[in-house]
Amino acid sequence: MIGILCEKPSAARNFAKALGGEKGSFHGESYLIVSARGHLFGFIDDASQQVAPEKKERYHSWRPDYLPWDENDFLWKYEQKPKTGDTVKAIAAGMKGCDEICIATDDDPSGEGELLAWEIISRMKLRAGRYTRMFFVDESPSSIQKAFDSRKLLGTDLSCMDADPDYRQALFRTKWDYLSMQWTRLATAYGRDRQVPRQGRLKSAMVKLVGDQLALCDAYVKKPFFQNRFRDENKVIYISRKEPTFDTAGEVPQHYEESPVICDSRAEKTSIPPRFLDLAALSSALAAKGIRSSTVLKTYQAMYEHQIVSYPRTDDRVITPEQFHELLPLAERIAKVAGVDPAILTHRRPRPTHVKAGGAHGANRPGPSVPASLESLEKYGPGAKEIYRLLARNYLATLAEDYRYEQQKGHVEKYPQFEGTANVPVFAGWKAVYGDVMAEEDDNENASGLGTWAVPFVYEGANPKPKEPTMKWLMKQLEKYNVGTGATRTSIYADVTNARTKYPLLEDKRGKITMAECGRISYALLPNTHISDLKMTEQVFAEMAEVAAGRADPQQCLHSVQQMIIDDREVMKANGSSYRDQVRQEQPAKEHFTGLFEGAEVSFSREWGGHRFSDEECEALLAGRQISIENLKSKTGRTYSVTGSLQKQKYRGRTFYGFKSMGFGNDGGGAPASWCGHAFTEEESAALQAGKRIEAQDFVSKKGKKFKARIHLDRRSGKIRLDDFLK
Repeated sequence: MIGILCEKPSAARNFAKALGGEKGSFHGESYLIVSARGHLFGFIDDASQQVAPEKKERYHSWRPDYLPWDENDFLWKYEQKPKTGDTVKAIAAGMKGCDEICIATDDDPSGEGELLAWEIISRMKLRAGRYTRMFFVDESPSSIQKAFDSRKLLGTDLSCMDADPDYRQALFRTKWDYLSMQWTRLATAYGRDRQVPRQGRLKSAMVKLVGDQLALCDAYVKKPFFQNRFRDENKVIYISRKEPTFDTAGEVPQHYEESPVICDSRAEKTSIPPRFLDLAALSSALAAKGIRSSTVLKTYQAMYEHQIVSYPRTDDRVITPEQFHELLPLAERIAKVAGVDPAILTHRRPRPTHVKAGGAHGANRPGPSVPASLESLEKYGPGAKEIYRLLARNYLATLAEDYRYEQQKGHVEKYPQFEGTANVPVFAGWKAVYGDVMAEEDDNENASGLGTWAVPFVYEGANPKPKEPTMKWLMKQLEKYNVGTGATRTSIYADVTNARTKYPLLEDKRGKITMAECGRISYALLPNTHISDLKMTEQVFAEMAEVAAGRADPQQCLHSVQQMIIDDREVMKANGSSYRDQVRQEQPAKEHFTGLFEGAEVSFSREWGGHRFSDEECEALLAGRQISIENLKSKTGRTYSVTGSLQKQKYRGRTFYGFKSMGFGNDGGGAPASWCGHAFTEEESAALQAGKRIEAQDFVSKKGKKFKARIHLDRRSGKIRLDDFLK
């Protein structure tokens, strides 16, 4: 019996459809299909649980002087992920008695599928007489059946796990990324310790690139220049490279006169269709429509599971000849759904620029299951129609002819140093497939071509303004420096721009990027660090390849992280000091009041919760009396009042004197207007603010069920807390 281990239930369903059921026989071989739900096991997150007991304190502490970690101290212990018990039991039951275990997880370029499978096999101690691997480009029946018949033998015992190149490289990368948590601890210590700037290879690269570009935009000063140029009746511009520029229009000499235009050459040129989109380029194009990258990932995955689109996490930018011929018969149906005229799809030969032997999953493209319409895709999630329309047109463009245009070059007859160019469209070709979608602008495109008469004018130009960072721009930069894959760029970008996380690094507004507060802190700490070096990911991927090939010792490669941490600890410390000095300089000094309090001279802030204490209130506080502050505004916009006095306090080891509210500790936020559907009366609000507990019978849960409960107001956070349910 062959036990086939799939990565997720949706894959198991596709395997069952292809092979004839969850259990049975295919081509004379008995099989049974089980599935995981992603990673069922992983390293214990808490570093202090990965070392010997006498070293726990060091690895638990976030103090930078306890860094770097020694990778040799780690036991690399695993733990089972929460809520995976039923899945683990089902796999154990299914694999019992199997004499062959076949890994049928996703074939990721990074080896993630192998890592996921071997974690399960080794942690659950699944024994078999042989271990095999299925490689499939997608989850269509033909691909699965082909992969079943041609599965590769890995070995006859568990020792073959360590000999699996894909597993070795994935395990090395996972350990490297685990050790990279040290950079987050450094950034937290040397930034503002209220924030936790999450540093990582790709996260830091994104923050560095965006921060540098925003700095260029902020530093930009427009410097206009003026110059003589010519323009004909078709609005073609004629420029002389030797023509001087001037600071003002008035300085430009007016010594040119109108002149005929001479056409020097006419040449027909062509351009081929754009290359296939990867997940990052696809997501970038949709960001301007307000479709977030996290939405693209989720919706694309749902569509892939039903074979509407191809494998999402591919690293390929071309497709194989086999994939080309499999998809070609579906072209007319795909065109109908995408709103493209099938009559223009006349290039039915594989383009060598887009179709090449080799590769694995092939570039992102439409899948073998063609939807009935764009509207029928809405069930897969937001953005499904836009994803398919763009992906389909990107593919269909390769079946259209080349775009052809006539390039006309000419000069001004009286002043031949002034030259102009016009690209006159001759045949739309693949551009007719795209329409205005993803069209690249051509500054010289002119349907009328060169004119016959040119008139001089004073042209006003300026030094180029740096491009504002957008998702599309960032993805191109990451691709330029070979940082990450299209899929990882998209997923990490979704993570760092997720406003629901506690400390997002970047903010995305319809594809335009700005820094979040934590991102600004991270960027301030990054200059001259190893973690911000764009070559770091390239180095790690090179080491992964060497480890996979058995040419490098993973332990030695991991050891290099120690020196990086030592170097970056000093750099981040200096960067953090400079950053805090800058913040203090930018922030206005708080106004203080000084006087005698309990026999000693003290100084305290005159501002609390947006209220400035009057001289009379300050004197009352120094005298030890309580005062009340009216009409304060909470973070939610509610008006509230507090009563408090001057007290000696301590915050993070620093002793100071300041106003302390009797009701809300150091926070001062008022009680919310309602909780779980129950609107508080004035009496209830007053009781909560006084620190009392209240009861109500009409609270409503998220599932719409009413319940009775006793609650109180957390004085520090200003949030309602549940004490207990009432019968």
